[in-house]
Amino acid sequence: MQKIIPQKLQQGDKVMIVAPSRGLKIIGQDTRQIAMERLQKLGLIVEYAPHTTDDNWNMMGSSSIADRIEDIMTAFKDKSVKAIFTIIGGFNSNQIIPHLDYDIIRQNPKIICGFSDITALLAAIEAKTGLEVYYGPHFSSLGMKKGCEYTMEYMEKMLFADEPVKVEPAAEWSDDLWFIDQENREFIKNEGYWTIHAGNAEGTIKGGNLCTFNLLLGTEYRPAFAKDTILFVEDFETTNPTAFDRDLQALCYQPDFKNVKALVIGRFQKKSEISRKILEFIINNKPELKDLPVIANVDFGHATPILTIPLGGHAKLENGKLTLSK
Repeated sequence: MQKIIPQKLQQGDKVMIVAPSRGLKIIGQDTRQIAMERLQKLGLIVEYAPHTTDDNWNMMGSSSIADRIEDIMTAFKDKSVKAIFTIIGGFNSNQIIPHLDYDIIRQNPKIICGFSDITALLAAIEAKTGLEVYYGPHFSSLGMKKGCEYTMEYMEKMLFADEPVKVEPAAEWSDDLWFIDQENREFIKNEGYWTIHAGNAEGTIKGGNLCTFNLLLGTEYRPAFAKDTILFVEDFETTNPTAFDRDLQALCYQPDFKNVKALVIGRFQKKSEISRKILEFIINNKPELKDLPVIANVDFGHATPILTIPLGGHAKLENGKLTLSK
């Protein structure tokens, strides 16, 4: 399938906020206001999709499948909308992917950005249309009062500029409940990337949230690992060493995994209890990975800050350094 690169953003562009998984109601008013102001400071005009409202909320914490589909398709059809940001993740974006009109999406390519459960939506769009999509902060992620500088810096670099982006590790990171207490934060000095297997590689970026990506195995909605794939994965705090090991193994069994040339792993949350020592054990016990460069503790995933990654774009791993480009 031919790759489609969406047009980058510029000042004056309109972006639309959608809720493909959990709804707007879960996001506090202060968080919304901070996120709105951050996007406006970039010169963007921000609108909520028609069904992205506080009262559109069911027992699963989201709106109906029909409403979510309509909002996404509205955002793609509206030619004045140049980018789509998801509100937050959740557990059910995979419900909507069989019902989207991928022909319309292909004919109206634009930036779409989110992470976590939104992996299912991003993967399906990439697989069915060839559109490059962005694994990066939600709209709600931008509502963090302190410690959002790195997230904003790399989001702006990836979504506004065409030049390759050399990624540096963040100086510090956090895994606290910032959305409950914006003032009393805990920031931890970053020890940098963990080089599990040294080596150089470059190729096309695939991946996202591991457990969500694996929901698509065996379906038409999982992007193929084309020749020279660089696989990016991360997981939520509810994972643990055995669960991550099992999910990664499932991916290694895919027939096209032979095309993966390097593995890049995002930062684990504290509750997962996956230390560098444990991760090294997991990686070194997989023969499928023995010849691949592997780095971990990279600044993406459910801790903060959050790097913006172009799924379907290009990654170069050289001497433990990352460069991302379209």
